Amino acid sequence: MRPHITVIGGGVAGLTAAITAAESGAKVTLYEAHHTLGGRARTAEGPYKTNEGPHALYNGGPLWSWLNQRDLLGPVMAVPPLEGARFRFHRGGALRRTPPLAMVKLGLRSTAKAPVDADFLTWATGQVGEAGARAAANYMAVALFHHDPGSLSAPFVQERLRRVVKLPPEAHYPRGGWASVVDRMAARAWNLGVRIETTERVTALPENGGPVIVATSLEAARRLLGDDDATLTWDSGRTVLFDLAVRTRKGDPFVISDLEAPGWIERFTAQDPTLAPAGEQLVQSQFPIAPHESKADGIARAERLLDLGFPGWRERTTWRREAVAAGRTGALDRPGTTWRDRPAINRGNGVFLAGDQVAAPGLLAEVAFNSGLEAATLALRAKKITGREGREGLDLNRA
Repeated sequence: MRPHITVIGGGVAGLTAAITAAESGAKVTLYEAHHTLGGRARTAEGPYKTNEGPHALYNGGPLWSWLNQRDLLGPVMAVPPLEGARFRFHRGGALRRTPPLAMVKLGLRSTAKAPVDADFLTWATGQVGEAGARAAANYMAVALFHHDPGSLSAPFVQERLRRVVKLPPEAHYPRGGWASVVDRMAARAWNLGVRIETTERVTALPENGGPVIVATSLEAARRLLGDDDATLTWDSGRTVLFDLAVRTRKGDPFVISDLEAPGWIERFTAQDPTLAPAGEQLVQSQFPIAPHESKADGIARAERLLDLGFPGWRERTTWRREAVAAGRTGALDRPGTTWRDRPAINRGNGVFLAGDQVAAPGLLAEVAFNSGLEAATLALRAKKITGREGREGLDLNRA
């Protein structure tokens, strides 16, 4: 008989796990508490197709290759060259067209030379000086969503800096938002026979005897697994999400990166006009805030940069949305730790963990993907399934 694997959570990690297990012949049931799949990769319904914070898909990573091999990638948009020329850096109290040379040089440094025990700011200051190091740390708000990126592990930040500044850019954008990728993944799972149950909140592990993959947030996993000692914890960011739709104005910047404090503003319709109605532009911002700061503090910083880069934006605004994302922006590694120190995927007794804060490598959504792939591979091995897809699982011991 085909063994049965249960997946709890229908985000990128859960869908990856379900597809991987089904491709190797397992029967799979996926439960999702929300009425739609996607988790943090959901795209809002309606005329303004926003994601939960700025989202990009990096073509140098494993998720891109995996999707492409299965014809799940779909149309993706690169940044048009003209829009790339509208990249602005906030430094010295003004918007500038070029970043500090020291920051560019730092982006070329090898990650291998960054010591795990050092924080990024200390190490980077020794490489290019304090001004360049601080600018680079603040620039990494785009991928870290943390109020003090310089305090994080040096190789953790440097690896992401190298990928973010790489030319040509790795970042691409699924046409129509991430929901288009999620829909294709869901269709793939359905065609493989995965049983998908939405609006189904699981409050206890199933008793069917098969492996269970918990692909939820760590907070939800703690409740589900009865983690009374709170071992399933890891640092994540806290950031203000500020989304706007504004009437189109010629000359609006594509990106404003704040190099004086972590913050990022991006006009997403620059690469994908379908995200807003004709004549309007969709602008998504994220401004990390410290534990003592409020949402209003983050909004105020965003508005100051909008005043510099988007003249008349208040009068042009047709829609806005504000939120705070706390503990749901991915894993952050402190000095002395690496991704291997995060909560382990194999929890024992046939239970496996997946998500963007667990022990798997990668940039942003790649952590969820890698952990979902590894969780499915371990579950398949537990049931002695050794199909081709099962053998393709990520070897985290050598990653």
